[in-house]
Amino acid sequence: MSNQEYERKHKEDRPVVALCYDFDKTLSPDDMQAQGYIQAVGYDVPDFWRESNGLAERNDMDQNLAYMYMMQEAAQGQVLFTRKQLEEYGAQVSLFPGVESWFERIRDYGREHGVIVEHYIISSGLKEMIEGTSVARAGAFEKIYASSFYFNERGVAVWPAQVVNYTNKTQFLFRIEKGVLDVNDPGVNDSFSPEEIRVPFRNMIYLGDSDTDIPCMKLVNTYGGHSIGVYNAETRDKARVYKMMRDGRIRYFVPADYSEGTELDTLVKAIIDRTAANEALEALHYQYKKDWMEADRRSSEQERERGDLLIALENSSTFASTHAVIRDLQRVNRWTPEERETLCRIAAENSQVFYILGDWDVRQFYQGILGEMESLTPEAWKVRERLESEG
Repeated sequence: MSNQEYERKHKEDRPVVALCYDFDKTLSPDDMQAQGYIQAVGYDVPDFWRESNGLAERNDMDQNLAYMYMMQEAAQGQVLFTRKQLEEYGAQVSLFPGVESWFERIRDYGREHGVIVEHYIISSGLKEMIEGTSVARAGAFEKIYASSFYFNERGVAVWPAQVVNYTNKTQFLFRIEKGVLDVNDPGVNDSFSPEEIRVPFRNMIYLGDSDTDIPCMKLVNTYGGHSIGVYNAETRDKARVYKMMRDGRIRYFVPADYSEGTELDTLVKAIIDRTAANEALEALHYQYKKDWMEADRRSSEQERERGDLLIALENSSTFASTHAVIRDLQRVNRWTPEERETLCRIAAENSQVFYILGDWDVRQFYQGILGEMESLTPEAWKVRERLESEG
């Protein structure tokens, strides 16, 4: 597939704020697999994770690949391990207070303040289960980046298609930054000027709950964005967010209550307000930068034009061509001191110019040139004497 066939997002006429979420224990109180699936295949939740982690350790295996393997193996003879079944388990996943209305409510707030708000999932959980949640089915997410399975023609999961762990989560932030959302689109490696970036890191908000979110949090913080640690409002266990704060991984921490008027709601809206004001200033900066670059470009063109005219005057071999060049020279509003000296040298040395210094147009032009010179060179004195003798 060529780059041109990938659907990409481009710079908008309004600033875009990207809210990026982990899923388990960020939007949901528990691991999604532990809310029906693990029990359905006959495991106690702690035993499942203990065996899965042990499998990873014994085989130098990625922990996410290990749990995906365990899910597939445990399903044998127990449940149908299909996309449809995983989505149905996803539909059973509980969500923190306020999550159901959060996404559209925050999008509305952004619209009211001149900002496009987009929501993204970056999770080590299962994409198929997330897609089965009520909020995903309602269109909450712009894109879901999560571990996923390859399904055969019968819809049965047979192989991992995508594995998302804490070390590779950051790649998806770069995709969001550039609007290159397809996981196979190599355009994420393309160079973009600051003016072309769709979602600068300063406009990203990352919400997470644990160490697996640290690389993303650090990246967002480093480039001026906002990382928020969330903790369960019922248990009020802040140990993890305190550690992340101590280590400089997050800027804020709040209870995972997404209801209107809560601490989290107020914080995110304040960031949106700040982004709207900041991006207005950034837009002015880029406009001034564009004007400056255009002025520099024009200046360079004018320098080349003036250089061409000096050459034309120096090479003039007839009185008629001299008058024509003088007409063009008179249109130039500004000459550098060096260029004025060159004009006088040409007049003193080129007889086709020197002998018509008394003609009205040539005389007027050179009087202006002499009038702008702070001190006269020998050639300029010669031109001045010729003008006075013709006067």
